[in-house]
Amino acid sequence: MHQIKKLYISTLILFAGTPSLFAQQANVNLDWNPQKNTENLVPYGGNVVSPDVHDDQTITFRVKAPDVQKVELTGGPILLALKSKNPIAFKKDNDSIWTLTVGPVKPNIYVYRLLLDHVAVVDPNNTITGSSNQPGYSSVVVHGNGPAYYDAKKVPHGNVNRHIYHSDVLDGEREIFAYTPPGYDAKKKYPVLYLLGGSGELANGWSVDGRANFIADNLLAEGKMVPMIIAMPNNQVLHRSDPNHVDKTYKLFEAELRKQIVPFIDQSYSTITDRKGRAIAGLSMGGRHTQVVGMNDLDLFSSFGIFSAGDLETEKMNAVFFKDPQVKQKVDYLLVGLGSGETESAVGKRSAATHEALEKFGIRHEYVIVGEGAHDWGTWRLLLNDKLLPNLWKKK
Repeated sequence: MHQIKKLYISTLILFAGTPSLFAQQANVNLDWNPQKNTENLVPYGGNVVSPDVHDDQTITFRVKAPDVQKVELTGGPILLALKSKNPIAFKKDNDSIWTLTVGPVKPNIYVYRLLLDHVAVVDPNNTITGSSNQPGYSSVVVHGNGPAYYDAKKVPHGNVNRHIYHSDVLDGEREIFAYTPPGYDAKKKYPVLYLLGGSGELANGWSVDGRANFIADNLLAEGKMVPMIIAMPNNQVLHRSDPNHVDKTYKLFEAELRKQIVPFIDQSYSTITDRKGRAIAGLSMGGRHTQVVGMNDLDLFSSFGIFSAGDLETEKMNAVFFKDPQVKQKVDYLLVGLGSGETESAVGKRSAATHEALEKFGIRHEYVIVGEGAHDWGTWRLLLNDKLLPNLWKKK
């Protein structure tokens, strides 16, 4: 008995003296450094460790491909961070393992793909793989010295609920995700932000890639935003490659929004059911939906967020909005934002045109250029965290 007790005490001392022994649970917990290789364990079903993110913010990619003649790293976000305009070649270490070490890059989450003999594929060993209405992609999480604003921190967490509903407008079953803040109380009334994805995104994009729920949790814990419901619908209303996509999408989405999405959320949650309690925002195509549908529906919404979008013909596309004699009083908050890496692109020109039209009509709004990214989630997470959520329903 005495020996067992000594062994037990020794074991406790061993564990206490090695705090990092069980600290890394990258495949179990929602870690802020999930791709730091602390255990040197190959992912289940994989054959090498990739990506391997180091504390100096460099990244090592590996792929086992014995019959391939060329392997390259591609993907707009990661290449932009690396200041490369072209895919970056791997080197073959032995008969089958291809390796590439790049960086350092600033802490963020970067989308990438691999080119195997010019065929774009996901990283077969990366467990963080995107799911959307487009070919797959991988994400690499480059960590800093602690959790980022978009990470799951030790704070009260809200819930993200997935709902399936039938749409008479689109004649099928649809999905919508809804975030409720920590301590959600059905006896209270909450404002609602309708948060839209871009072309090729699905309803889960803002929670999976955008980390909207963690961003909201962290802002709420810091007292920097008003408790709200965030409704994340699927704003893909027809095939993106439909030749008449632009002509059809606005009318279809407006009908879906009015007849299905807003009524469903108001019936499912304790919401403020007037325009003053509703905001709409979106990225890329979702930004166009926000502008062309949301801003022209001032009976439904009072606040707006246009991320990496806009229109060269803003006055024409927002004719209803600008002709409203009370438009200046009806807009509570309006944000037009984009990434610093897209100012010279078509998106940048459309965003600037929207900003100029709003200025011409004297509509109060914010026009911001953020970060070092371009048309990617790094930009949209920043806009959500730094600008949109802290300013919605802010006391004046």
